[in-house]
Amino acid sequence: MTLYERFYEVVARIPRGRVATYGQVAALAGLPRHSRHVGYALAALTGDRVPWQRVINSRGEISSRDYPDAVRGQRARLEDEGVEFDGRGRVPLKKYQWKPR
Repeated sequence: MTLYERFYEVVARIPRGRVATYGQVAALAGLPRHSRHVGYALAALTGDRVPWQRVINSRGEISSRDYPDAVRGQRARLEDEGVEFDGRGRVPLKKYQWKPR
């Protein structure tokens, strides 16, 4: 299994209406301190086979992308799943962060 596939398996487990951080995904994949690689893996995705929109940064923010509509699109997807944002545009992690068993 490739490094990216390990990350994709974790991201695929994040339930609808929940989020995880890049660092959390890396740790759950057995690769703590590889959060940047999680970002690379998600950027390499094509299609919607993995719910990439559920991964955000540790501040509860959507990380910026190369094109302007990407952040709005990710936010819209999360809002469609019932995830709310505060006045600063952040997801309250205490409420929405996924806590796997």
